[in-house]
Amino acid sequence: MKNPRIYQPIALNFDETHESETKSNNIFSLDENGSHHIGKVLRMQTGDSLRIFNGQGGEYQANITEVSKKKVCVALTAFNPDNNLSPLDIHLAQAMSRGDRMDYVIQKAVELGVRSITPLTSARCEVRLNPQRQEKRLLQWQQQIISACEQCGLNIIPIINSCKSLEVFCKNIESDKRKKIILHPGQHQAHEYFSQETPEEVTVLIGPEGGFNDDEISLAQQQGFDCLTLGPRVFRTETAPVAMLTLLQHYWGDL
Repeated sequence: MKNPRIYQPIALNFDETHESETKSNNIFSLDENGSHHIGKVLRMQTGDSLRIFNGQGGEYQANITEVSKKKVCVALTAFNPDNNLSPLDIHLAQAMSRGDRMDYVIQKAVELGVRSITPLTSARCEVRLNPQRQEKRLLQWQQQIISACEQCGLNIIPIINSCKSLEVFCKNIESDKRKKIILHPGQHQAHEYFSQETPEEVTVLIGPEGGFNDDEISLAQQQGFDCLTLGPRVFRTETAPVAMLTLLQHYWGDL
C-alpha cells in the first residue's frame, strides 16, 4: 500500500541540495485539517512516511518529524514532478441535481481526469441556488475535488466554475480546437464518433434528470455541440457523465 496523500494549500520548497533533516525550509507544520487527519484519524507516528501536494504540480515525499495534540510536523525528502494529467483537456458542464448526486458526479469526474467543471441550471433542473447558497455549495464541491485528488493521485486540482445557465454557458464557450458534445439521442453513435481524429479539448454537456428540452438541444446545436448517443438505454444524470468520461479517456485520453 502506498503512503497516504494529503493536500496542503501552501508554497512548498524542497531543497534537494541539503539534507532534509537539517534544512529548515524542508520542515513545516501541517494545517489543522491535515494534522487532524494524519495524527487523529490515521494515527501516524514520528518516522512514518506520507506524500504531500499543493495543487500546483508534482508531489513531495515526506517523513513525520513530530506528532503532538495540536500539530504534526513533516520534513520533505524528495519531489516527484509527475502530475498524472490526462492528455485530453475535458470540461464537464453538468446540470445540477439534488441530494448527494452532484457530489458523486464531481468526485467521479475528478477520478476520470477532468480539468474543469461547470454546474448548470436548465429548464428541468430542480436545483436553484441563491448567491449565498451557491457560494456555500461551491466551497463544498471544491473540498470534494481536493478529496478526490488526494485519493486518485492527481496533482493539479481541477477548476470548479461558478454556476451558469445553459444559455449563458453555450453562448460564451470557446470553440477553437475543441470538440463539443451533448448527450442526447441524435445522429452520432459513439463507436463512429470516437473514430475521429483525437481533439485537444472536449466539452461535455450533461442534462438534468428530466433531460434537456427541445429548445435547449437546438441552442446547443446552434453553438456547435454534437448530439451523441451512447446506446439504447437512458442513463440517470449521475451515471451519464461517468459513462461518457470513461469513453472519452478510453478513445482519446489515457485509459
